[in-house]
Amino acid sequence: MNVTIKTLTAPRFAPPFAALLAMGAYCLGMTMLGSYPFGTRSRAVNDLGNQFVPFHVHLWDLMHGTSTGDLAFNWNSGYGVPFLADFLTYLMNPFSWLVGLFPRELAELPVFLVTLGCIGLGTALMTVFLGRLHPGSAWLRALLAVGYGTCAWVVSDGAADPMWMWGLVSLPLIGIAADWCLHRRRWVAGTLLVGVAWAGNFYTAAMATLAMALVLAVRLLLATDLSVRHRLRALARAAAMALTGVLLAAPAVTVTLRASKASRPAPEAVYRGRPPTLDVLAELLPGGRGSVPAPHLFIGMLGLLLVAAFPFVRAIPVRVRIAWYALAACVAVSFVWKPTLLLWHGLAVPNGSPYRASFVLSALLVIISWLALAHRPRTRELAAGAVLVALLAALCHGRSAVGPATWVLVPGCGAVVLAALLVLARHRARRAARIAVAAALTCAVFLGSAYAAFSVTAARDKIEWWGPKITLNERALAAHRGIQQRADWPRSRTDPGPHEFANNDPLLLGGEGGAYYSSYLPELTARTLRELGGGWYIQGRHTRSLEDPVSRAIMGVSSFQTGPQAGPVDVGRAAAAPLLTVRPGLKADDLDQRRRGAAARGIDVRDDPRVGGGTVFARQERLLGARVYEVPTLRLTGDGGGGSGGGPAAGGHSVSGPGGPQGGWPAAPGAAVPGPVGSAPGPALPGPFAPGPTVPGPTVPGPTAVSVRPVPRLVDGEWRLPATRRGGAAVFTVQCAPGSDVFWYAPWYHGKVRAVGHTSPGFGSRETTANPIRGLGRVPADGRLTVSFSNPKAQRIPEHPLGCLAPEKLAAAVAKLRAQAPVRLSASGHGLSAELPAHSTGTAVLAVPAVTGWSCRVDGGADRAPRTFGGLIAVPLGSGASRLDCSYRPPGLLPGLAASGGAVLTLAAVAVTCGVRGQRGRGRSRDRYRNWDRAPRWGGD
Repeated sequence: MNVTIKTLTAPRFAPPFAALLAMGAYCLGMTMLGSYPFGTRSRAVNDLGNQFVPFHVHLWDLMHGTSTGDLAFNWNSGYGVPFLADFLTYLMNPFSWLVGLFPRELAELPVFLVTLGCIGLGTALMTVFLGRLHPGSAWLRALLAVGYGTCAWVVSDGAADPMWMWGLVSLPLIGIAADWCLHRRRWVAGTLLVGVAWAGNFYTAAMATLAMALVLAVRLLLATDLSVRHRLRALARAAAMALTGVLLAAPAVTVTLRASKASRPAPEAVYRGRPPTLDVLAELLPGGRGSVPAPHLFIGMLGLLLVAAFPFVRAIPVRVRIAWYALAACVAVSFVWKPTLLLWHGLAVPNGSPYRASFVLSALLVIISWLALAHRPRTRELAAGAVLVALLAALCHGRSAVGPATWVLVPGCGAVVLAALLVLARHRARRAARIAVAAALTCAVFLGSAYAAFSVTAARDKIEWWGPKITLNERALAAHRGIQQRADWPRSRTDPGPHEFANNDPLLLGGEGGAYYSSYLPELTARTLRELGGGWYIQGRHTRSLEDPVSRAIMGVSSFQTGPQAGPVDVGRAAAAPLLTVRPGLKADDLDQRRRGAAARGIDVRDDPRVGGGTVFARQERLLGARVYEVPTLRLTGDGGGGSGGGPAAGGHSVSGPGGPQGGWPAAPGAAVPGPVGSAPGPALPGPFAPGPTVPGPTVPGPTAVSVRPVPRLVDGEWRLPATRRGGAAVFTVQCAPGSDVFWYAPWYHGKVRAVGHTSPGFGSRETTANPIRGLGRVPADGRLTVSFSNPKAQRIPEHPLGCLAPEKLAAAVAKLRAQAPVRLSASGHGLSAELPAHSTGTAVLAVPAVTGWSCRVDGGADRAPRTFGGLIAVPLGSGASRLDCSYRPPGLLPGLAASGGAVLTLAAVAVTCGVRGQRGRGRSRDRYRNWDRAPRWGGD
């Protein structure tokens, strides 16, 4: 029995014990909260629901062969977008790959296991790393490592972003590798550890690398028994190890860097300056989550008490105490000073929390607490630390980070920890005392960590912005089954949008839609979809599926789902153009032109669709190859300035002009007034769709009344609408063919649009949120339509925001495109192949955004980058072609693989050299470089 107990309490079992304790504490906290998988409360908050659950579901599809794409390309989202950068960023955590072992409908469980697994592995590795810093009790190291694994950063930030959780593992991994450099050991193994850290998540690995570089610098500074030469050699080994390790993971860097440069820019994040000092210090106290943005720091009461006692521990040389405290202080200051804040976060202020690197400071605090504990603090030193903690709690009373849980943990858990440490300091030679202390500290750490995780998560979930998303519930699963039944790829697309279960519905539900939310959403994709009339959020980093019949037809959508999030899901069907069409009359001059220098080439930047100009209806007709819209001219009617609404009967004034009734409000000096009701100038279309003559408009009628209220004005091709009072509206009349369907498009408009008894809301915000094309109903029998815009703030809308669609013309246009379909079309994971009608000429147009990385070859010829037509892939066919093959290769992949290959050769050369040279010097003491921090172990003097 004694042999069994002695075996189980061996130091080698301390890391797994720490892992189990940390994971158990976190699970207990989530159980207390009733959070999934221990309760009914969803964990799918913020990006966890919008990105990580859908991405893991997509990974499941890739693993099981049920996805249309592969690791290089994603056919499901954005009507075709690159995927490798997303995989390397969001899904390279090895724990993410567990998703393939579970049923698809249970994908949220392995997402939870990513967080849990990183907590366990990070805690175990920290236990090992602390032992490399200083010898001492493995079990006490394990308890302190639990404070690292369940620190404030984990429960406040990391748990909602599983990709960041790999940083919890990376930091001790790189710390162990740096320790081997200090002792001139295991260069190849250390390089592999760095490579694993960077491959799992390069973003947090960069933070961990910087932090461990600072730790290594302090250790070398304190190693006074080492010569300058030995210190420089250690630094050189560490630098070479870090560089080679990063190169091993080079594709994760090169591919994502190229994808980031090609992506939509994030909304500019503004750093609002450092938080108040007391708010930062309050984050050291466990159990609370402050409303003031500040680094989340707490590591539990055991760690906090020892950090506070550290400056008073006389067994530690003064210079050592000063060095470690100075390092922690400098890192803390670097988090709140903008230049160094940018350094920690890749030279960019993060959107959301600006303190994503705070886990490294928590690690430093754990290191300091271990150095204090390993040097056996005495009673007075522990008492001094307790007084410092009490003073901190008193000073921070009333701060937002100090909640009710703080006043349970600080006096309650703190008293147990202090008592246990005092007993250990006085009776460390007695085995019974050590066992009692170990039991008390284990219970205090376990229960305290669980309660802190519970209280912080509960406080966070009360914030409205952190409300959970609906992901894999019964409605979502039913929608997924319906999409699978209607799948028609690659003949047409089955779009799961535009309703939202999550921001990445196509990944969650399957199908081929336009919705996509990612940091790597290509600029060209976002711009192409918006110019087609699609909506977006977050400045284009989250696109929505197209919602109008013309754009759906262009993109080959034959089936789509609609319906509110909480309501029933309706299925719509429509005739759609093929994914690939051959346009015989489409010549090189008709394709997209570079906007830069367009004016010098005689191109009208404002009105020519080849450079993205003209109305959205003109751009759609250009891609469709036919006129299907009547674009009427708005005519201001009655009280356009936001009074009681309506026309003359409502108190407005009107006069008669050459074009009929016009609003009597004075126009802006020099402003043009639109022509009579009718079609606007049509788009420049290739072949037979040449634009017709433009009908000149009337002159501006003179005002008959003077008003001091602002009124709608037409200036520089935009209507400028003033803010309307409650119940008021800017009212316009238009004339369209009876029976046609009316759509409006004003991407940045925020307000309400009303016509023929329909009200359509707009939620636009310039560049941030774009409205899609929305329907307004059907034109009445007399062809006259009254449209009102009511908006709480002054707005700008396009000169021609309305389009009247003739359904029969759309059907004829789609039928013509279907007649131009290829003989056979097949799709692979990242390519398309088409057998064309013999001797096809003109241009082949693929309904796929032409992002960088595509190459096409005609009849087996040389690979060439395609041209673009309305942002879509366009391939000139020359004098005649019968086959077209296009494939996608992620930019940056080849340079990354070349760098990784060089790193592998370097590792192999070093390993072979070391093998040839043998193990000379094996007999030298491995502890030669530890003399600077030697201290007696617990249990003896």
